[in-house]
Amino acid sequence: MTAIEPGRVVAVVGTGTMGQGIAQVALVAGHPVRLYDAVPGRAEQAAASLTGRLDRLAEKGRLDASARDAAVARLRPAAELTELADAALVVEAVLEQLSVKRELFAALEDIVGDDCLLATNTSSLSVTAVAGELRLPGRLVGLHFFNPAPLLPLVEVVSGFATDERAARCAFETARAWGKTPVRCADTPGFIVNRVARPYYAEAFRIYEERAADPATIDAVLRESGGFRMGPFELTDLIGQDVNEAVTRSVWESFFQDVRFTPSLAQRRLVESGRLGRKSGRGWFPYGEDATPGAGARTEGPAPAPASVTVQGGLLAADALPGLIEEAGIEVLRKEDAVPGCPGWIELSGGTRLFLADGSAADDAGMPVIHFDLALDYRAATRIALAPAAGVDRAALSEAVGLFQALGKDVSVIADVPGMIVARTVAMLVDFALDAAARGVASSDDIDTAMRLGVNYPRGPLDWGAELGARWVLETLESLHEEYPTGRYAPSQALRRLAAAQEEDDAS
Repeated sequence: MTAIEPGRVVAVVGTGTMGQGIAQVALVAGHPVRLYDAVPGRAEQAAASLTGRLDRLAEKGRLDASARDAAVARLRPAAELTELADAALVVEAVLEQLSVKRELFAALEDIVGDDCLLATNTSSLSVTAVAGELRLPGRLVGLHFFNPAPLLPLVEVVSGFATDERAARCAFETARAWGKTPVRCADTPGFIVNRVARPYYAEAFRIYEERAADPATIDAVLRESGGFRMGPFELTDLIGQDVNEAVTRSVWESFFQDVRFTPSLAQRRLVESGRLGRKSGRGWFPYGEDATPGAGARTEGPAPAPASVTVQGGLLAADALPGLIEEAGIEVLRKEDAVPGCPGWIELSGGTRLFLADGSAADDAGMPVIHFDLALDYRAATRIALAPAAGVDRAALSEAVGLFQALGKDVSVIADVPGMIVARTVAMLVDFALDAAARGVASSDDIDTAMRLGVNYPRGPLDWGAELGARWVLETLESLHEEYPTGRYAPSQALRRLAAAQEEDDAS
């Protein structure tokens, strides 16, 4: 089944921000658009708002004046649901309540033709459940746009248990014809993005709850070392703490309270206190005229760099560091692996060793050890986090700080928390993505595409995991599982099998 032709009517039910955004996308793509809202007068207000948006696009040269006039002529508010009878596609963007959506689609079935495609924009409810009471459940599909719909390219095309393949293909091709990047996924809690992304928020909140670092520092490390566009604290303030927490809770409950999806008590308290983020004037950070949200990341003052360091063995994902240290004018003495296949380290003059974060605490080593966090790109990173064991003296920590400062990095020293910040977050994202692919939620390519385009991750988690190696991800999670034996960090079977297969390939 091909895309719905531009001349055919697209109806949008629900005229909030998302409904208006979807209507704008369909309008610009050439469709006549009907707007309906159950609240009298809302559809007319939305049509006026949409006309204003199109005017601004024309003023900025992003839309030809004649195209603007044609789009406005195709836009019509509907006072009654019956006015949607000629629609080829109806997209619902109403309240996230199953009973409301079911009632709407039941009413639509008596109005539109049997060949009309029905779509729900739900982000947290089951598409299967929404379609469950329909006479023709096979024609209902999930079309999950991301806000703002006119700007963000990703659309998750979700097939419920009863969705016909022809309907899913039509929805996919229509989204693509509208200039979007659609991805196919099964009807699973959170679909792709809201399922795989949970650790990005959860690990940051967990690190904060363990008092290892403050929100501004955690955000800075994930941005400036991990390469993420926004830190989880500033991002949830933008989304709305109530919205983000509700999605987390919905996914957790849908997975029968699986410990891997456990919501954050700290975030719950934020919601209960009314600190919902930007929209309320305060969330994790204050907002207002004199506020500087996210300011105050912990950054160490200048420290002297060592004259030389010893690099013992390979540094795995941090193998670029010895070359960067030499470029900074610091002598590097290289030694072979002490134990072949085991992680190497950077040794300072006094014997303190610097290891890449691996899921364990620095104190577990039983010697003066400082962990340094994972970076997306050690050359491009502008910040590095360090976590010293309790036995590390101030002089050694200062030398480690000076070493990374000599590479042009800001340095944040955090408490000795297993897995640090970037390493544990990325390991969990990779594992969640592998598990989703293994369970048939979506293809590996679609998962990576969804995470890059839906939440602006610097790399798809599966692509990133392939570079890090399944063994590193597995050992990091196994170490975290030993530190926190609750099941939260238990590696998935998909990760275990991948690591085993890679070991067999390496041995052959």
